[in-house]
This record gives sequence, structure tokens and C-alpha cells, in this order.
Amino acid sequence: MATGTNIRTYFNGKWHKGDVPIISAADHGAWLGSGVFDGARLFDGLAPDLDKHCARVNRSASALMLTPTVSTEDMVEIVREGLESYDKGTPVYIRPMYWGIDGDATAIVPSPDTTGFAICLEEIPMAPPTASATLTRTRFRRPVLEDAVVDAKAGCLYPNNARMLAEARSKGFANALVADAIGNVAETGTANIFMVKDGEVFTPVANGTFLAGITRARHMSNLRSDGVMVHETVLSFEDFHGADEVFMSGNMSKVTPVTAFDDTQYQIGPIARRAREMYWDWAASNG
Repeated sequence: MATGTNIRTYFNGKWHKGDVPIISAADHGAWLGSGVFDGARLFDGLAPDLDKHCARVNRSASALMLTPTVSTEDMVEIVREGLESYDKGTPVYIRPMYWGIDGDATAIVPSPDTTGFAICLEEIPMAPPTASATLTRTRFRRPVLEDAVVDAKAGCLYPNNARMLAEARSKGFANALVADAIGNVAETGTANIFMVKDGEVFTPVANGTFLAGITRARHMSNLRSDGVMVHETVLSFEDFHGADEVFMSGNMSKVTPVTAFDDTQYQIGPIARRAREMYWDWAASNG
């Protein structure tokens, strides 16, 4: 079952209406997990940073030893062609994907000569400005490059995130605040994380255990241009318990304020509101 509705699929050089089959049972990606994707957004007729998302899926493919077959420029053009089939104002999740088709003699390493490619467009509403989330700790952690392909947006990483979310939900929370391998805060189960203390913004330093997101970087740039001090640094769970406000950052919802971390409560603060306002302003000028 798909996440969204009103689906369009680009496969084998053309656009198709609906959620069409794109992968075979014996494809490397189907049984050995060699699949990568990225996610961009169309909202209010805007597709901000679409080129960066298309470029990143190509980097992710290379990190997973797949050969990217579509240039960033061509991918952007294909996506924009597909988006023309949607009514103006429709919110769309944009997901380009690669996967391995053949394996080497051991079957384990994907063949560099055959790579599957598709783009899936799904109508998925944007979260309302009033949306918020609660966080709790989880026993599951982010892996390191020696353990997993953390330098790619790879589907094989997401079962670990699913464990984090399932554990958090079993405790009555919406999401998990997740540690890296040595116990410092890395991100949440679905998004990057920011905290605010005394009017300054802090976010975990990109240490290779999590994907430092495109939307995360955009918020950092926007806030700095607005005169806000933004620090990338090592952060502990105690730092978050002592924060004045906390918010998540991701492509799906852009900004999601956090109202609780375990027994610590937060108000939806001015920095999160300002980050959201600046993102929409920036998108209107550049999307």
C-alpha cells in the first residue's frame, strides 16, 4: 500500500499513471536491499532545492555501489514534466529511486552495469502549521560508516528507524530522540533535530552517523542570515532537557516543533515559528 494517493510513476523512459510495478523478484534490490531514494516536495506550486535532492540520490547510489544513470539536470527536468499532471496547489512528495538489478558472481555486490531507476510522485498533504511532536529516548542507535551505508539515503537503513519509532510509540510518544554510537544526540527517528537555548540555536554536528539534511542546511542558512547564532556541536540528552525550545527539520514537513522530551515540556517557541516563516519566504523566492 502506498503512503499517498494520486500517484504518477516514471519508469523505462516515460510517465505512467498509478503505482506501477517497477522491480522484479530476482532484482538485487528486491532481495539484497540495494535501493536508495531521495525526497523533495511540491507545495504551493514550489519545489525548493529540487536539484539538491536529485543530486543527492545520485551520490547515494554511488555510495551503495550502484551506477547512477540519470544526470541531476535531466532528473530535474523529468520531475518537472511529471508534476505538470497535477492540479495547481496539489502537495506532492517527489521520490527518485535507484536499485540494483544484477549481482556479481557472489550475488552480494551489485553489478555496475545494470541499475534500475524510477521516480514516484505521490499526493501527500503538508503538515499544518500547528502540528507538533513528542520525543522519548530509544535503546536503538544510529550506526557508523563501518557498520552501515550511512553516507547514503538508503532503504536498508530504515528498518532501524522503524524500530526506534515503534519503541517510542509503545511508550506513548510520537518519535524518538536518537543517540549516535558513543551516546551523543544524533537526530530523531525521522528527521534532523534543533534545540534553542537563550536565543541561540544548536544542532548535532554532522559526524557521519546521520544524514545532515538539505532542509536542515537551509534552516541554518536562513537563521544565520536573520542574525541568529547557529552552532553545530556535540549535544547530550541533558542539553535537550535544558533547552528552551526544540524542533525537528525534515523534507516531509520542513519544521515540526517538539512539545515534550520524556518528562520535559516545551512551548512552541519563536525560533521554530521564525524558521518556518523564513523557509516559506525563501521557497517563494527560490522554489
